[in-house]
Amino acid sequence: MPVEKIEWIPLTGLGRKVATGEITNIDQVLESGRPIKEPQIVDFFLPDLQDEVLDIKMVQRMTDSGRRVKFRAVVVVGNKNGYIGFGQGKDVQVGDAIKKAIFHAKTNLIKVQRGCGSWECDCESVHSIPIKVQGSAGSVRVTLNPAPQGVGLVTGDIAKKVLELAGIKDIWASSRGQTRTTINFAKATFNALKATNMIRIGGNE
Repeated sequence: MPVEKIEWIPLTGLGRKVATGEITNIDQVLESGRPIKEPQIVDFFLPDLQDEVLDIKMVQRMTDSGRRVKFRAVVVVGNKNGYIGFGQGKDVQVGDAIKKAIFHAKTNLIKVQRGCGSWECDCESVHSIPIKVQGSAGSVRVTLNPAPQGVGLVTGDIAKKVLELAGIKDIWASSRGQTRTTINFAKATFNALKATNMIRIGGNE
């Protein structure tokens, strides 16, 4: 990891602020409101980030020169401790499609507000989410409800992978629409987690 940090030459203003120490943590990066255009910024602060390939599909397109085939990869990245990113990439090679998807997932990183919002549990730890949230993508709508400790992730396999990488341990989830469409199911779950950032704890109404 240290070698990667030394070799990285920032190309953006945000990257240079990270490299010079003006920005000292990932939260400052996200709160700045500036888009992350270099995945190395995320690697710098979250070296323990893991990635999970959710889906790889072959996509075909007809052109004047004939049929063109590419692969589309859907990937999520997370550190299992409150940070998650979602991305997709296309390329004629599977490996390159995955690399592009990881790149986009890192530059699309969000922080998830975790907590204990279940009326059945008053542990005040960050095993679930503070309140009910919803997210949608295409025809899919996902609703996440806080759950008490020990319930686990009550949802489909794709959503479980997203939630696990985000550091959520207990949740009750429901979904509507074409949930067999991996990309939309994963993105709707990601968007629901993104909605936790709209929560204002301890603020005035």
